[in-house]
Amino acid sequence: MADDITFYDEIESYCSQLSTAPGGSIGLHVSTKAAMFDVVVERWGGAREVVWKSLGNPGVSAPPPSDADSNGCGWAASLSIATGPSWRSGFYLVTVTAADAAPGHDVSYSGFVVTGDPDDRASAVLMLSTNTWNAYNTWGGKSLYTGGNQVSFDRPWSRGMLSRPEVERDDRKSRPTRWGEEPDVNGDHFQEYRLTNGYPAAIGSTGWFAHERRFVEWAERAGYRFDYCVSSDLEDPNALDSYDLFIDVGHDEYWSASQRRTLEQHVEQGGNIASMSGNTMFWQVRLEGNAMVCHKYSAHDTDPVMAEGREAEMSGMWCDPIVANPEWSLFGAGSAWGLYSRFGQATPRGSGGYTVYRADHWLVAGTGLRYGDLLGTKHGVVGYETTGRLLDFDDYQLPITRPHANAPSGEQTVVVAFTPASNVGMGEYPASISALSDQGDIEFIASRLHGRVDADSLARVRHGNSVMMVVEPFGDNGGEVVVIGTTDWAFGLGDDPEVQQVTSNLLDRYLGSCGAEVRS
Repeated sequence: MADDITFYDEIESYCSQLSTAPGGSIGLHVSTKAAMFDVVVERWGGAREVVWKSLGNPGVSAPPPSDADSNGCGWAASLSIATGPSWRSGFYLVTVTAADAAPGHDVSYSGFVVTGDPDDRASAVLMLSTNTWNAYNTWGGKSLYTGGNQVSFDRPWSRGMLSRPEVERDDRKSRPTRWGEEPDVNGDHFQEYRLTNGYPAAIGSTGWFAHERRFVEWAERAGYRFDYCVSSDLEDPNALDSYDLFIDVGHDEYWSASQRRTLEQHVEQGGNIASMSGNTMFWQVRLEGNAMVCHKYSAHDTDPVMAEGREAEMSGMWCDPIVANPEWSLFGAGSAWGLYSRFGQATPRGSGGYTVYRADHWLVAGTGLRYGDLLGTKHGVVGYETTGRLLDFDDYQLPITRPHANAPSGEQTVVVAFTPASNVGMGEYPASISALSDQGDIEFIASRLHGRVDADSLARVRHGNSVMMVVEPFGDNGGEVVVIGTTDWAFGLGDDPEVQQVTSNLLDRYLGSCGAEVRS
């Protein structure tokens, strides 16, 4: 089965926009051959709460245009969902059920975010990584991983990205191993699960259900209060005004220049970042209309901005010498220094956790962990994509950052824990990867950063790490950035007390008495 499973189900839907302020309206676009369909809207936080219903709506069938993946479906709105002014900021799942459709093929999921109330903002805001969701979405044809260079937000999300049944580990691309097991190097368990259930490979990489949902369920149940936004909300330079903490969870790979500038401004002005994300801010994108453009591996040759004298807008890696604005200037870390963990031939028998070095640091306070202990191995929180930093060791055999152009200095960074990660190349990926098979990351990174692909350049970018560190990218005049550089951190929040404690330490540091009061 191909990754494009357009109309695998008998009903499909999408929302007119990704977010709205409280009291705004969201158009719902539905296509089905069923005569009638029902709509249920739930706020999905620490619990799922039904907030809106519309039953017995007439079905209309509209085929997907041939360019739905790049330019959207263009379906007429079937109805409008009016959010009330009392609707709390959060993620709202829209479940659309077709009457008399085949069981298992009768439901479509879409969703939107209600942003914070300007008159009652929380101290923190969580961003859902909708740019990355869209990059992996194959609905209607291609994604940015299967030959596309423009992907539309005006189409349904691929099956399983927003909601699906809970399973223990078969839907993970870096499946944790249990005692006595061999690692699933080729992703066979993942492939069997997703193909049997009609899911695209993207479900192991991104989407509400994979990452943000896990953090939200734990954090709201623990009593933390935060507002919500989506990637494109940061196109507004004032989107983060008045927030003390910006929270980033899971897989946040794709950023536009405007979005990045909004986040940088937040830190410059004293705001903080809690980045529990891997492969963060790796690719630059452009939002054009309601589509996202990224030429990725071929950008230096195929992106039209190169011929227009707008090289800095090239939709390739942020760390590409043409763009010359590496993500590590803000985060202190980047995936050129470690991209994969327990994925294909990248550290396939790795621990799945962090090795703690600075056990006296506030991030690990209350965990009971000591120097050399492992953090997060039970659920393999280090995987599948990661973010690292060039490291050295000081006179006391503790890790320190190696000086590098455009990266915060050693005085601005504290490395708390790390574990090996690796870049991989052709023939080293698992079968579960959702990308084309004509490009290896290690070859590409070597060619762009070192201008050549040979034994030396490949060796320079093969070995890296996933790092847990605290960074002050703008020195004493700005805020702090905490990097827990792995996509799968949130998988440990269900029942791993050390992962929970570290996450609480992180949130409590910046929310202060607000977090403690809410949870008391």
